[in-house]
Amino acid sequence: MEDAHLSLDPAFEIAPVNRRLFGSFVEHMGRCVYTGIFEPGHPSATPEGFRGDVLDLTREMGVSVVRYPGGNFVSGYRWEDGVGPDRPTRLDLAWRQIETNRFGLHEFMSWTDRAGVEPMMAVNLGTRGIQEACDLLEYANLPGGTHLSDLRIKHGAAEPYGIRLWCLGNEMDGPWQIGHKTATEYGRLANETAKAMRLVDPGVELVLCGSSNSQMPTFGAWESTVLEHAYDAVDYISLHAYYEEDGDLGSFLAAAVDMDRFISSVVATADHVRARLRRTKKMMLSFDEWNVWNQARYEGREQGDFEEAPVLIEDTFTAADAVVVGDFLITLLRHSDRVSVACQAQLANIIAPIRTTPGGPAWRQTIFHPFALTARHARGTVLRVEPRSPLLDTARYGEAAQLSAVATLDDEGVTVIAVNRSAHEALDLTADLRTLGRLRLAHTHLLEAGADPHATEAAVVPLANAQLDGAQLRALLPAASWSLIRLTFTGADPA
Repeated sequence: MEDAHLSLDPAFEIAPVNRRLFGSFVEHMGRCVYTGIFEPGHPSATPEGFRGDVLDLTREMGVSVVRYPGGNFVSGYRWEDGVGPDRPTRLDLAWRQIETNRFGLHEFMSWTDRAGVEPMMAVNLGTRGIQEACDLLEYANLPGGTHLSDLRIKHGAAEPYGIRLWCLGNEMDGPWQIGHKTATEYGRLANETAKAMRLVDPGVELVLCGSSNSQMPTFGAWESTVLEHAYDAVDYISLHAYYEEDGDLGSFLAAAVDMDRFISSVVATADHVRARLRRTKKMMLSFDEWNVWNQARYEGREQGDFEEAPVLIEDTFTAADAVVVGDFLITLLRHSDRVSVACQAQLANIIAPIRTTPGGPAWRQTIFHPFALTARHARGTVLRVEPRSPLLDTARYGEAAQLSAVATLDDEGVTVIAVNRSAHEALDLTADLRTLGRLRLAHTHLLEAGADPHATEAAVVPLANAQLDGAQLRALLPAASWSLIRLTFTGADPA
């Protein structure tokens, strides 16, 4: 058994917990929309056709913002197809599907209202450009008095939607992207689109496309070039990353080390551009696609026939996947001074925490649990926690700390979230809480993968060995485990 230590001090803050870190993603891909969140005729369906069971799980999960409608799908999407009474059926070239457009902007905005989430819209900068982006913004956000805003009113939405968050395309450096562009082509287009959109609605927040992932040959140079063009016109630059186990469980459990390096690299690049341009504005990050995805099993749909809502990458997640997802959330919180938005991809069926059967039940996958508990209990301010723990030697990521941890402080108490990344060794954790005042243990949660990392069910149980001895918190973290410990100030109600 190894020992690990950390200290909590309210004087050492990273940033307030941004609720937008607990975002998700809905794309017109496979069964995410159709029979995922939208299934008229389902026993739980709302009058609009939304699956009530999925809405309940979305709220339980604590999702704060949802990115829509893609993803690769958006690079060939005509938003006008999804509004009004006459909706054409189209080919979706991104995923080789039939898109009926029964679900569009109005349905999505109604769904976000029911789910209690903030919309994050993406515009098509693949096959379209400045005018179409401005048209969609005018349709969605202007109160009335113009052709497009009046058309929205005619279509049944009297009040403007007031969408604040907008993505300027998707993964535009990817050769697979419809309308793939060079960094210079995209940077100039994104800059001009952003400037025009701000003329329509000055209050929008705009996300510039970063590299599709950190393994792209364009990575780094792409970020530098597009930021050179669009730094003054945008608020965020995006990051996307997916991770999978390839037979090396030890490396997989340390995958958040790579996410951490990815974030730090993009921050360094953005700050370099800021210095070179002599700007004062700090560029923030939108990690708007992240998850575990067994990509090696995905063969693509190049040879498949076009069909409506095909079964596509509906991965079944394991206990180890859940531990890694919990570690990703720790990493995002630890970078909350620069990462302001994050979206787990996707919400329903597509590598998702929520799965559904058409006409049947919806259920939680293993990765649902660390997300829901973190979203519920990580609030207030993120504290700068510098864990001291043994190092693990991983084949893929090199040295990795065995303990990954973060803490948040709010008016009622403290939340400590920790992952033991070792596949085999338990970890004896000691946390020094002396600067925080009088605390008591409120509740604990443990998700353990050490006994059977590939189990497709994972129960969350109390971390029964956690104890508070004066100003010291002690807990034995099992191998390959995720834990959340909630402490409340004496006199406060347990939360």
